[in-house]
Amino acid sequence: MRVAFGLLVLLLGLCGSGAQGESGGLGEEGESSELQEEWTQQTTNTTSPDIWLEMKELRHMVQMLQKHDSEMERRLNSSERELLDRKKRIDKLENLNKMNTKVAFYTALTDAGYVGPFTTDTTLNFSKVFTNIGNAYNAGTGFFKAPVKGVYYFQFTVCGHHTGLMGVYVYKNNKNIMFNVEWKEDQFYKYFTNSVILELMAGDEIHLALPATHVLYDDGSNQSTFSGALLFPL
Repeated sequence: MRVAFGLLVLLLGLCGSGAQGESGGLGEEGESSELQEEWTQQTTNTTSPDIWLEMKELRHMVQMLQKHDSEMERRLNSSERELLDRKKRIDKLENLNKMNTKVAFYTALTDAGYVGPFTTDTTLNFSKVFTNIGNAYNAGTGFFKAPVKGVYYFQFTVCGHHTGLMGVYVYKNNKNIMFNVEWKEDQFYKYFTNSVILELMAGDEIHLALPATHVLYDDGSNQSTFSGALLFPL
């Protein structure tokens, strides 16, 4: 706007100079100068306040935006700190829950006597539950399910009371991780015991299975047993 105003003043000056050249009189030059001054004054009076007002409004807008950005940054930092504090509290509660988790069970197989032989491998359901702290062992299925990630200890003792094969598979989920077998040549009682320490994730399952054609024995004396416990969480 100021550039346009300057060009207008220059144009008026040139017009005044031309008029002076044609007339050769001082009166016209003085009249032209007066017109220029009056135009300049009027233009300045009408344009300058508008420019300063706009600049003032722009400055106010910038200040408001800066203030808004500062407030948003403060709120964001506050939210981040709050989320971090919540995460720390959750982690602390989870660790406390793990430390307070207690798991231990002791079971026996059956009162029915002979178990097997079967034509296929069969899950052994140790149906007599004497201890089941944490309820991790399911007496209806014969499966132990780890409630938390940790290191667990398992032990089993099985009895044979017939001539032939006696044996046990140990399964972690659907994978066989141990096989024990004995051949009996008489019908006297015979036992074998084994144990294993496993690192389990929460939800991992452990169960024992009787191999096809093998036979075990148990009665009211609880001669075939299965037990386990959580040693420590991870």
